[in-house]
Amino acid sequence: MHVETFKVGDKAVYPAHGVGKVTGIETQQIAGSKERFYIIEILENGMKIMVPTHKVNDVGLRNVISRKQAERVYQILKKREASSDNQTWNRRYREYMEKIKTGSVYEVAEVLRDLYLLKFDKELSFGERKMLDMAKSLLIKELAIAKRKKEEDIQSELDKIFSCC
Repeated sequence: MHVETFKVGDKAVYPAHGVGKVTGIETQQIAGSKERFYIIEILENGMKIMVPTHKVNDVGLRNVISRKQAERVYQILKKREASSDNQTWNRRYREYMEKIKTGSVYEVAEVLRDLYLLKFDKELSFGERKMLDMAKSLLIKELAIAKRKKEEDIQSELDKIFSCC
């Protein structure tokens, strides 16, 4: 299994929280044994998360996507044959939350696309609207870093993609 290693100053993505910056690497005594932790500050809200260095893969901490991977995200967003099923909103919500928790930028892109498309068919529930905002926020931050663009520019690109529906 491949373990990501980060340095202080690196940007990393923590599932369901988004892009953070590694602000430190600390060793702490936990239950009688020494553990090394990455200290990550989430860019969106300043929240600090401690991730044991040996648990990076388990928690899904990963590097920010590359430009090439960002293009694949745009391909996913532009697809229009989303699964517009007739599930209840709470079942859909659980399914989408699971996708967001994976930390996969592609899964988050699918959630955003599916919710946008669903929004054109019917009123989204409060939870679905919050999830749409969360997915959008997670994607905008990461795409802005990957493409070295301003978040406002990424927002405009997303607005353009979904204005056609």
